[in-house]
Amino acid sequence: MAFGQPRIEFKNNAQMRTMHEAGLVLSRALDAAVAAAAPGVTTKHLDDVFAAVLSDAGAKSNFLGYHGFPATICTSVNDEVVHGIPGGRVLQDGDIISIDGGAIVNGWHSDSARTVIVGTADPEDQRLSDVTQAAMWRGIAALATGTHVGDIGAAIDDYVSSVPGKPLGILEDYVGHGIGSEMHMAPDVLNYRTNHRGPKIKPGLCLAIEPMLVRGGIETAVLEDDWTVVTTDGKRSCQWEHSVAVHEKGIWVLSAPDGGAEHLVPLGVTPVPIP
Repeated sequence: MAFGQPRIEFKNNAQMRTMHEAGLVLSRALDAAVAAAAPGVTTKHLDDVFAAVLSDAGAKSNFLGYHGFPATICTSVNDEVVHGIPGGRVLQDGDIISIDGGAIVNGWHSDSARTVIVGTADPEDQRLSDVTQAAMWRGIAALATGTHVGDIGAAIDDYVSSVPGKPLGILEDYVGHGIGSEMHMAPDVLNYRTNHRGPKIKPGLCLAIEPMLVRGGIETAVLEDDWTVVTTDGKRSCQWEHSVAVHEKGIWVLSAPDGGAEHLVPLGVTPVPIP
């Protein structure tokens, strides 16, 4: 701790390459869970599918057992924002579900989330997911071009505010985070603009960038299971997340097979593999 601020863990290139290995396993596991999301399927089935990919790869889950969490993924459906517990809930046509998971390889962590609309999509739900995903990529691009961690939240906020149509809310109670030898580490990564610039962006910094947007108000509550976070107005929500590394040559999205090139190059950022 320095002046009351948690110490930030800066990784070397070998450690970040291992985090990328974890990210690749995670990406495959999310691919499988997303492909399995369909009407009539339980959220527990998605957890089983995800867990099988990790097991086959010899990776560990960083969600299972975390402060007692009972599953390998979070499945947050409709008005559930984050930390939904997989179980017997059967997915219905038109549900919007955020699947959030992580993996550990040789002690190094990855964390990523995707949103899926099951079956027939409500156009406003599709817009919610599209804007959240695009906001995440703009936050990641800001990590490449900015000087301080606060630039990420400013970029996300500016983009969401600029989108035409009915305004979407950015949750403030739940934010991104540092990642490395643990899943949740300093610094916090806000998804909105503030006067606080945050720590400087330096090589070795690894962050999980995860905007969470809602179709209504940003007030939330935690259900009796002590995990599941819901919108208090019952409006639908969405989460997208990637883990990203900063190194001497640029940035690399650890949980994307192409390092994020597909989405970052159109934004003027070319990701560079970790040396």
